[in-house]
Amino acid sequence: MEQDHRPALEIRHLESLRAIAKTGSFHGAADDLEYTQSAVSQHLAALEAVVGLRLVDRGRGRRKVELTEAGTLLLGHADAVAARLSAARADLRAYAAGASGILRVGTYQSVGARILPTLLSRLSATWPGIEVRLRESSDDQGLLDGIGSGELDLTFAVSPLPEGPFESVDLLRDPYVLMVAAGSPLARQDPLPALSEIAQGPLIGFSSCRSTMAAESYLSRDGVAPRIVFRSADNGTVQGLVAAGVGVALVPSLAADEDDPRVVLRAVEVPPRVISLVWHRGRHRSPASIAFVDLARDVCAGLRRDTVVVASRPDA
Repeated sequence: MEQDHRPALEIRHLESLRAIAKTGSFHGAADDLEYTQSAVSQHLAALEAVVGLRLVDRGRGRRKVELTEAGTLLLGHADAVAARLSAARADLRAYAAGASGILRVGTYQSVGARILPTLLSRLSATWPGIEVRLRESSDDQGLLDGIGSGELDLTFAVSPLPEGPFESVDLLRDPYVLMVAAGSPLARQDPLPALSEIAQGPLIGFSSCRSTMAAESYLSRDGVAPRIVFRSADNGTVQGLVAAGVGVALVPSLAADEDDPRVVLRAVEVPPRVISLVWHRGRHRSPASIAFVDLARDVCAGLRRDTVVVASRPDA
């Protein structure tokens, strides 16, 4: 293959052309760019060699150097290149400062409904250049795998975490509640039957995830396997079936709509799930990622203050 031996076009060549056009002289261009005059002349000669045309009229007796038509045509492109480079430098400075870029975050339904709206609103207000891309899953193990593979920068997950390259901060202790139909005797029975009795069902459960496994393991601690009559990955479906009297459900409080008059939420003695925010311990954390964690802690602190979890004895 025949090689091209023409000089390569360099950004500094275009910068010298722009400075010559701006100042009207090689001397002025050199001062403007803080180059020597000979360097500017060399840049222009190299640029003319690249394009194969004369770009500057060096006629004697002229008080001001002027561009040829070809030089004027190329100047328009040089200005466009300079503008794009300036924008690129600004973007890179913003990225380095953490003020722009993409933040990939894993989440699941209850977090998406109760935590993320406020969190993303605050992040947008303080970090407007950050684009958050969400990935939702009903099982946080898949989200943790995304942290390990580098597909996610952060993810919400339930502690304790499995073995892996993880660092995390605990955000919220989310108590479990027993969700029953408003017309059910369990809505007013005080005290509630033992959980081992409730576990004999019928129960509505979530599709398999670590939170569900922990809750059902607690129900079966007396050797009685919970009688699950239906499972769903959708919080609304679980609540709708409970409201219809199909069964009761043991759910994290964030997964329940406490304003739904069709159901009653009862406090139960089940260890709460701990919602955490997780990242990879071996990867760089951008300023925006750190800010996301700080904002998440503030939002969840507000939830702890504002959320009333279940009256143990609802009004008759």
